[in-house]
Amino acid sequence: MTMRIFVSRDAGAVAVGADDVAGALERTAAKRGLAIEIVRTGSRGLYWLEPMIEVATSQGRVAFGPVTTTDARSVLDAMAASSPHPLRLGVADEIPWLKRQTRLTFARCGVIDPRAVEDYRAHDGYKGLERALRLTPDEILADVTASGLRGRGGAGFPTGIKWKTVAHTSADRKYIVCNADEGDSGTFADRMIMEGDPFVVIEGMTIAGITVGATKGYIYIRSEYPHAVAAMNAAISAAKRAGYLGARINGSAHDFDLEVRVGAGAYVCGEETSLLESLEGRRGIVRAKPPLPAHKGLFGKPTVINNVLSFAAIPFILAGGATAYADFGMGRSRGTMPIQLAGNIRYGGLFETAFGVTLGELIDDIGGGTLTGRPVRAVQVGGPLGAYFPRALFDTPFDYEAFAARDGLIGHGGIVVFDDSVDMAKQARFAMEFCAVESCGKCTPCRIGSTRGVETIDKIRAGERVAENLAVVEDLCNTMKFGSLCALGGFTPYPVMSALKHFREDFGPAPARLQAAE
Repeated sequence: MTMRIFVSRDAGAVAVGADDVAGALERTAAKRGLAIEIVRTGSRGLYWLEPMIEVATSQGRVAFGPVTTTDARSVLDAMAASSPHPLRLGVADEIPWLKRQTRLTFARCGVIDPRAVEDYRAHDGYKGLERALRLTPDEILADVTASGLRGRGGAGFPTGIKWKTVAHTSADRKYIVCNADEGDSGTFADRMIMEGDPFVVIEGMTIAGITVGATKGYIYIRSEYPHAVAAMNAAISAAKRAGYLGARINGSAHDFDLEVRVGAGAYVCGEETSLLESLEGRRGIVRAKPPLPAHKGLFGKPTVINNVLSFAAIPFILAGGATAYADFGMGRSRGTMPIQLAGNIRYGGLFETAFGVTLGELIDDIGGGTLTGRPVRAVQVGGPLGAYFPRALFDTPFDYEAFAARDGLIGHGGIVVFDDSVDMAKQARFAMEFCAVESCGKCTPCRIGSTRGVETIDKIRAGERVAENLAVVEDLCNTMKFGSLCALGGFTPYPVMSALKHFREDFGPAPARLQAAE
């Protein structure tokens, strides 16, 4: 009897030896005459346990991890004999960290072969598209709108409104663009879904095309994601062979095709109009709005631009209905959010759950506190442009409006944790420096304001006219927030001002708290 073993080919797992483990399992099995089949999947997102491998049993898939090449023989023995092993984690679906999640978008990630259409279909794939083909565009729009889905890339704009605008704009051609230029620190959900369940992105984009009348789509992926590029290209080819892309998709009257484009890695190309400029072959520089991309986007045509996770949520909504999705969450934040836990944290990885869980629960309970064991001092939510929250704000629910009420951003759902050794003045300086380096240079507040910000914070840290220079930093932040053309300059004030507000003692020639400790 052939043992079916699942090993991740996710970039995070590969980075810690998954390919080597797969090779060691194959060689060991061959030497011992064991019949095995290795299926390369995505990651389940429990990164502290990678490489985590699984074996199919009558009780379900049993997991082991983290496995090294030297463990191959003993793990294979344990798998063959169903015997105990120090690395045995039990049935994967019953692992507490995984079991307590609400996986709607990531239900198949780490479970299926991401390059096999038949595996995707066997796990409820393409049911959303099949239902969409039975509906009118207006009926699809009604479902997407009623679901309450908002842009998962960070802006939180209602997806239904964006699609409706493009659908009701007359043009001889329209486009669907997937923003996969995931560049925020501490974020990896887009990469994970593209590497572990690419067909769900393809299905979501296809449904969008049917809805608004677009026949062509582009997936814009940053060059730092070669594994994701390979996975998406392989899945697109497989979908075409199976009739789910190209002419008359799934036997219908609709045509839709997809193409991957690789960006050079400029952070500003995560902004939708800079992304469009790059797609058109020009330097990624922000466009002034209006016109909105929904009216005049790629090649001057009406364009739907959504994040990877936004498109990946669509198949569930269409397959199960709007209510099934909207039943999760709180307030205007409906459905689930794939939250990425990173930085100085014990259990780093992807945790998908309904909106409403508190920041404290995510850090202390789910994340297990810091890896160093020192107290948590600050967390940054929403990437390098997100605000820093102190422990006093850990009661904040993970919700767009709740974070906004406390001058924060959910962004793409990334959380980076810092212990009490962090110097928040350095973090504020980093935000300004990051903006200065990544600015496209089109608008003065971003281009010049960030550079002056770095210089001024350096003066503060040197003890030069601290009070006056703090006032200058606040004035610069105000100018950048309200005068920048896009969110790069507009959101840089969030980390800077939150550091000033909650950790003022760190701003000076030497952090006051460190002086006191001495």
